[in-house]
Amino acid sequence: MSSKVKTVESKGKTRNGVKRMGFVLLSILLEIGLIVSLMINLNESFEWINITTRVFSVILVLVIYGKHTTSSMKMPWIVLILALPIVGITLYLLIGLNGGTWIMRERYKKIDDQIFPLLHEDKKIIGKLAEIEPVAAGIATYISRTSSYPLYENTDITYYDDAAAGLEAQLTELKKAEKFIFMEYHAIENALSWGRIEEVLLERAEAGVEVRVFYDDAGSIGFINRDFAKRLEALGISCRVFNPFMPGLNIFLNNRDHRKITVVDGKVGFTGGYNLADEYFNLTHPYGMWKDTGIRLEGDAVKSLTITFLEMWNAVKRSDKDDVDFEKYLLKYDYKAEGKAFVQPFADIPIDNEQVGEDVYISMADKAEKYCYFMTPYLIITDEMTRAISLAAKRGVDVRIITPGIPDKKMIYRVTRSFYNGLVRNGVRVYEWTPGFCHAKMCVTDDKMSVCGTINLDYRSLYHHFENACFIADEKLAKDIRKDFEATFKQCREVTEEYKTGRKSVLRLSQLFMRLFAGLL
Repeated sequence: MSSKVKTVESKGKTRNGVKRMGFVLLSILLEIGLIVSLMINLNESFEWINITTRVFSVILVLVIYGKHTTSSMKMPWIVLILALPIVGITLYLLIGLNGGTWIMRERYKKIDDQIFPLLHEDKKIIGKLAEIEPVAAGIATYISRTSSYPLYENTDITYYDDAAAGLEAQLTELKKAEKFIFMEYHAIENALSWGRIEEVLLERAEAGVEVRVFYDDAGSIGFINRDFAKRLEALGISCRVFNPFMPGLNIFLNNRDHRKITVVDGKVGFTGGYNLADEYFNLTHPYGMWKDTGIRLEGDAVKSLTITFLEMWNAVKRSDKDDVDFEKYLLKYDYKAEGKAFVQPFADIPIDNEQVGEDVYISMADKAEKYCYFMTPYLIITDEMTRAISLAAKRGVDVRIITPGIPDKKMIYRVTRSFYNGLVRNGVRVYEWTPGFCHAKMCVTDDKMSVCGTINLDYRSLYHHFENACFIADEKLAKDIRKDFEATFKQCREVTEEYKTGRKSVLRLSQLFMRLFAGLL
């Protein structure tokens, strides 16, 4: 890359969106401050309240300790409650308890009871995979049992090592839509790339195609204004917003929709790491060059992507115009796949106490025999995942992780780097992609199994966000992804040795503090 080429520029934001975000965050902080202040005054004025608070804090710590979850998620709450009882109790009841999400749990359960029976599982497919790749079949069985998403054959897969190529492929398929288009994204920017998409969506809507767009408010708040959804509705495009970012304490506020899904007629589907914003396609360069990946599915497995979208669309309950006939979107085609891949699209939700994404990554590292490569924009992982990755390296597996060379969030980047030493001292090799920001979320193992989707190796993706990905058992695709990794390694700076010993291996107090409380954010 020529040094004369400008690869870093200011990041354009929607002014109204940024103002709204600032106002919302300020109002929430003020509300929390008022509650904490009230509790402090009550504790100082009434001894019995002070004693009750301390007793309750101890009981709460014991309850948290007894929970069936990773210690990495329990320890921050325990430390916070013991050190600052009033602040800790207040925040835990508002955020950590997550008891307020029982409404959301019931809502999702009601929808899931309707739509997941439509995903008919053919157990013969897992049995067939077990004969070819028993390890992959074991992981597929886990996904099926915990998330209700079946394993498919008869699906062709195209891998895109560049988000721009994925966008062009999407535009091609969107133009062919005859029945419906479903699009669900964490972030949409009302700029050049979206303009191209919107033009096609409008043309298809005018032709009688049912078009739905779904986006996360917090993810898009710096890119679009609040009138975006209204404008699409006026154009004949149905639009819903996940968990609007509004003033006032919202227990569900920390759970965001991080998925990226496009479905065309239930026949072709896309997913991967990229959102629909210009920086993802290197039209703008706020963090240097951008590395992202995606996949195209055609065939039976698209049904699961359709179900994933319909689950979220109907769960938000923004109107009374919810679906009553889900089967009309599960169309049957006489499609004959050219490849022989086993494909399992799946989704992960933060309200079911099952960390499917994390467990899939851990399983792939645990079962690797030759190599296991990861690509992630953030590396903030639990002790369980750290141990699984480290043990794989200790067994002689070639374990490598690619992270960005230029961060999009400097504080998170410091936390990411704080995990290097614990991994490299056990034989894991760490690379930073020097051209810019690597946003892809990938894992490939032994030329046999791969995962491509939206799940980062960080607490937010693994524990707080609504995510989706594809688990794929296919030698050809695994080799394609491995080749992309090998090409990307050549563009990276390996930092293994400098983080193994010396000054960079010693964690600073700020890093320790941020690591401790990373699971709460």
